[in-house]
Amino acid sequence: MSSTTPAAEAATRSARPPRPTRDRLWPLWGLLAGVAGFAATVLLDVRPASEDAAIAAGDLLAVGPEHMADLDRMQNVLGFLIGFVAVAALLVFQAAWRARLEGRFRDSIAARVVSGGLVASAAGLALGFGWKGALANYGYDGPEFGLYGDEGLFVYYMLTDFGPYIPWLGTLVAAAAYGWLAWRERVLSRVLGTVSLAYAALIGGAFLVTGVPGLAGPLGGLWLAATSLWLVVGRSRATERVRLGEVTA
Repeated sequence: MSSTTPAAEAATRSARPPRPTRDRLWPLWGLLAGVAGFAATVLLDVRPASEDAAIAAGDLLAVGPEHMADLDRMQNVLGFLIGFVAVAALLVFQAAWRARLEGRFRDSIAARVVSGGLVASAAGLALGFGWKGALANYGYDGPEFGLYGDEGLFVYYMLTDFGPYIPWLGTLVAAAAYGWLAWRERVLSRVLGTVSLAYAALIGGAFLVTGVPGLAGPLGGLWLAATSLWLVVGRSRATERVRLGEVTA
């Protein structure tokens, strides 16, 4: 039989620190931004039908103004609209990250680097997806078709070529900061940090080898979606609900 009295057991339980509750819903904005951003950037990447046919035949086609009539207008419209949803969700995710983490971890530069990277991506993506919308607006069958000739449309087309891809660089910087937050500051899980560092190293190495500026784009949305989902279902200090007035150094 235990010699511990009920009063002593109650005192022991009250002395133990309470297990922190979880605030798991706010990363869902990052999941939405990543999924919508991947769809608008990669799945709705518009190329002339003649270029797609040439690639299918194993040939290369030099796209020029004469191919602007081959563009799928509705695909650009969807890319613009879904892309703007991604930008809006990314800004909400950044605001939630800032509200949940920056006040708690006041000395963490990496937490602020994540915020800066998300805002940088959102600003650039607003332009990239906006150019998709402009091309749909001025292009063939668009409501303002005829204001620009094929040469002018081709300028917008070239802007959409890398426009939605390059801005994902901001999330690549955020991925590197995730690694620091995981391994140095223990704010995120180490699995999450390791995956993020591997992604950042892979794309950084590809920049050096190829010199292609848009390489962060194809996987940027997928990284954001996957890591945001991990924050929702996994365990990390980032999703702990802190009592009013409590601050973590």
